[in-house]
Amino acid sequence: MLASAALSATGLSALAACASNASSSTPSASGSSEGNFPSHPKWKFVFVNHVTTNAFFTPTRYGIEDACALLGCTYQWVGSETSKVSEMVDTMNAAISAKADGIAVALIDPTAFNAPTEAALSAGIPVLSYNADVPTNSPNKRLAYIGQDLYQSGLQVGQHILSLVPSGDVVGFIATPGSLNIQPRIDGIHDAIKNSGKPINFSEIATGAAVNDELAAVEAYYLGHKNVKGMFAVDGGSTQSVGQIMEKYELASKGIHGGGYDLQPITLSEISKGNLDFTVDQQPYLQGFLPVVQLFLYKLSGGLSQPSSTNTGLLFVTKSNVQAYLKTQTRFEGSSDKELVVGK
Repeated sequence: MLASAALSATGLSALAACASNASSSTPSASGSSEGNFPSHPKWKFVFVNHVTTNAFFTPTRYGIEDACALLGCTYQWVGSETSKVSEMVDTMNAAISAKADGIAVALIDPTAFNAPTEAALSAGIPVLSYNADVPTNSPNKRLAYIGQDLYQSGLQVGQHILSLVPSGDVVGFIATPGSLNIQPRIDGIHDAIKNSGKPINFSEIATGAAVNDELAAVEAYYLGHKNVKGMFAVDGGSTQSVGQIMEKYELASKGIHGGGYDLQPITLSEISKGNLDFTVDQQPYLQGFLPVVQLFLYKLSGGLSQPSSTNTGLLFVTKSNVQAYLKTQTRFEGSSDKELVVGK
């Protein structure tokens, strides 16, 4: 079970206060000082990602940028555009060779990152995982994981599906089966449905990493399975595709339910229209912001402040609360690049 140790609102407010009291002068490349923190090197943290250009990670990158600005650090965003593990491993090894001050990596493969993680730690470079993590029995020695508890989220989504669909055929779409950022979710959905004992036939369908392929796969499945009672997905691209097909064929009016994950604009719009029942917000901004904070404190304390695994949570977005997402444009959801205070 993932331990939850998210920063409290008070803690975040304290960090913000430190920023407001910081010197207005621009820190040099060799040193920086914010608030009550002592002068320190301008540490560089490297984020290794599996889909570097995917819009889901826009708020994650904003979170990284904001934390680096707050704490006087820099970052690099590297990895693969198409979930190629070998490319991710190569960029992680390059970061180690370049003597990065800390590494955050999406551990989408159960074993491929074990050796580079060991090499980094042996070189004194702290390593965190974010967004995706290795299984609990893994020998990988990363210091902490910041992200959603993926299997538990799948269980909760499975329970939600059970409240919508009492029986019949239900499909779960997944972009890249086996990838540790989404496979645990569909495993949780499968187990929740199986353990319920309800007469539901649950099947899993791969859609691919490209949005156009996902849309085509969802449509092809529906056209071949028009008796389906529910269509759900465990990744953002597949979820918006489910919404588009639900709208195209007016499936909600036929009693078919749909839902999934993440906050793509199309997904939110389909919820507002009543074509999707729900999506899940996993707070991608925090998946960038918190790793920077934890790596910074680790460096500042000489390793005494050990990183702590942090569950960024699960919030169901439904027709009852989707307007808050549609009407408010912020960096926290990736819908705006402007720095602003949302609350009063």
